[in-house]
Amino acid sequence: MIRKSAFLFTLIWLTAGLTLPASSEETADKNVVSNLLYGCRIGLLDHDVNGLWSGSRDEGGFDVNAEIVFKKPGFLLWRGSILPNLGVTVNNQGDTSTLYGGLIWEFVSKAGVFFNTGLGLAVHNGDLETNDDQKKALGSRVLFRIPIEIGVTVGTRHRISILFAHISNAYLADPNEGLDVLGVRYGIQF
Repeated sequence: MIRKSAFLFTLIWLTAGLTLPASSEETADKNVVSNLLYGCRIGLLDHDVNGLWSGSRDEGGFDVNAEIVFKKPGFLLWRGSILPNLGVTVNNQGDTSTLYGGLIWEFVSKAGVFFNTGLGLAVHNGDLETNDDQKKALGSRVLFRIPIEIGVTVGTRHRISILFAHISNAYLADPNEGLDVLGVRYGIQF
């Protein structure tokens, strides 16, 4: 399921920037997409980064991340926008991968620098409990997810950013090792 979702998000991202001659039907379909979607993002993240929020055991490899941010339902708050998101993070070594969704608050300056943070839920395929030092014990199948991202808009549609995201059960279950990722993302705005 997660691999199929990653393929779908990657396919959407790759085709988003292509421009072909459009018929009136294709133009109408594109308007539907641009009215629904705020942007797509894809990234490469260091999996289970040491010395940040989560601690003891270490999983390995890197993660491929894909995310869609929706325009609706969205609203303005504190000079920024609250927007829903849906994404997937797949680990290249078979360690913990996630499917997540939630809300992000995004502020974009006039110079094109942007910052976002949010709160959501993530479902993962990792271990709930383990004695293996190379695996995380996450305690619960559903975890909270907190992302923090900062970047710059290039032109009007392209974005480059640094993303940090933390997932954990917030001490609602035991154990609660948590997992942090840190990396770069490319985004395209609609």
